[in-house]
Amino acid sequence: MATAKTKKIPKTTKQTASDAQLEHQRLESLINSMSDGVIATDLQGCIALYNAAALDVLDVNAIKKGDPVESVLKLTNEAGDPLDTRGIVLGSKTQLISRDYKIKYTDGSTAALYLSVSPVHLGYGKKGDSGFVIIIRDITREKSLEEERDEFISVISHELRTPVAITEGAVGNALFLADKTGDIEKVKEALENAHKQAVYLEDMINDLSTLSRAERGVLEENIEDINAHEFVESLVSLYAPDAEKKGLSLKSDIDPTLEILHSSKLYVQEIMQNFITNAIKYTESGSVTIHAKQMKDGVQFAVSDTGIGISKGDQARVFDKFFRAENFQTRQQNGTGLGLHVTRKLAQLAHAEISLESELGKGSLFTIYFPNLK
Repeated sequence: MATAKTKKIPKTTKQTASDAQLEHQRLESLINSMSDGVIATDLQGCIALYNAAALDVLDVNAIKKGDPVESVLKLTNEAGDPLDTRGIVLGSKTQLISRDYKIKYTDGSTAALYLSVSPVHLGYGKKGDSGFVIIIRDITREKSLEEERDEFISVISHELRTPVAITEGAVGNALFLADKTGDIEKVKEALENAHKQAVYLEDMINDLSTLSRAERGVLEENIEDINAHEFVESLVSLYAPDAEKKGLSLKSDIDPTLEILHSSKLYVQEIMQNFITNAIKYTESGSVTIHAKQMKDGVQFAVSDTGIGISKGDQARVFDKFFRAENFQTRQQNGTGLGLHVTRKLAQLAHAEISLESELGKGSLFTIYFPNLK
């Protein structure tokens, strides 16, 4: 028995329009769910569609459909020179992806931008719109981290090269002297030089390790009771021999009303040791004093010295990574330029506040307040 064929009923114009509207709503919903900014333009570069994320990246409250894309997307190069945004979009015959553009805002500020431009072409014989889909993302922070990483690698390579070369030369010289002359004093001198550079490398590695953990926020914060009076006295005993070697007097100035401090002993000790070693290192004559004073809800420590001091200009940068003052007195001393940067990171983890007073030729005073942590 023959089966009757079902006759396909053609859609009405109204149904077709309704389906198209529904499809358009689905597309808009999909685009608005994306975290990246999306802008769709026609073949002339006029805006046809955009999502909420695009408003955030462009820093505007609304975009008028039909406006040229360059009215809201003002691209510049790395140097800040304005570029032909429409030309870049319309000239994209295949997908363009770049992280080298910046966007300029109405207030003159800029942001680094990830930009993807994809031409959209419908198949042969199909009706509809063609144009371009632009994806934008603010990557200012990413670019900043990349630049910092590149600078970090460059500086570390430079800082490591010198001590490694000196150590290699000193050890080679010691081997030569031991083999050819047998001059024990000269051999000893060469080995002492190598040992000094090895200690410098060890300090750098320790600073880098501490810095890495501090920046990732993974240092342990074991809160414990710290007897501030005994703590200061232990620091004096620990560093008195180093001070005596330079002919310095290491003293303490302790508030008799000191109470127990509730904080991370690891952080407090590391910070104070950095302050004390720096004070001894950059003081040629006179004294270094460790102060401790009871404060409301915490303890204020300080380290003062009669050393070379820090200029006003350098005080603003002294806690920056790898910063070392450009004067002969500072350059005479070995240093990684990481100690005070690590100190600031640790202070942030301990919720501590650091201040600095200094005058060239008269010494420095580093003060830090540790609150009692719960």
